[in-house]
Amino acid sequence: MIVSEARPSGTATKPHNTVAKTDYIDLQTRTQPLGFLITFRCYGTWLHGEKRGSVDRRNYNRYGTPDMPANEKILKEEELELRHRPVRLTKRQRVIVRAAIEQVCEQRRYCLYALNVRTNHVHAVVNASLKPERIMNGFKSYATRRLREAELLAPDVSRGHDTAVRHIYGPTKSFAAL
Repeated sequence: MIVSEARPSGTATKPHNTVAKTDYIDLQTRTQPLGFLITFRCYGTWLHGEKRGSVDRRNYNRYGTPDMPANEKILKEEELELRHRPVRLTKRQRVIVRAAIEQVCEQRRYCLYALNVRTNHVHAVVNASLKPERIMNGFKSYATRRLREAELLAPDVSRGHDTAVRHIYGPTKSFAAL
């Protein structure tokens, strides 16, 4: 995008805060993602130190770097820190979580492209013009509230903290995976 601005040299300049991503599928430049792939896990279902790997907030959270390796000591420490048993969603609970997320999208006018509620995690592909972390927090809050209202989640059960957000700038394998 060129901004018409008088410059001593007679050339125009680009705006300072525009961050553009190239969409190699159709060779367009996008300044906003088409959507976000939001994933969050149920409490206690994926702990640091497990063989399948994990990321943390400090050392193992950079794109393209390896996951945290398996570590029995860290895994045992994480298990001891759990305040209650890991949460696994039943079929009835999954239906309620799905309805809660759909309600958030409808009320806040988010565009929900795909939603998959599993026994231990949720995937959603959504478009909205705000930070994806805020979208995810809304999903988790509504889902927890609805499960408690249906008396399908004990009051002492806390929200999980294992979350991931990916920005989608063009067609990807993520849509097919859902």
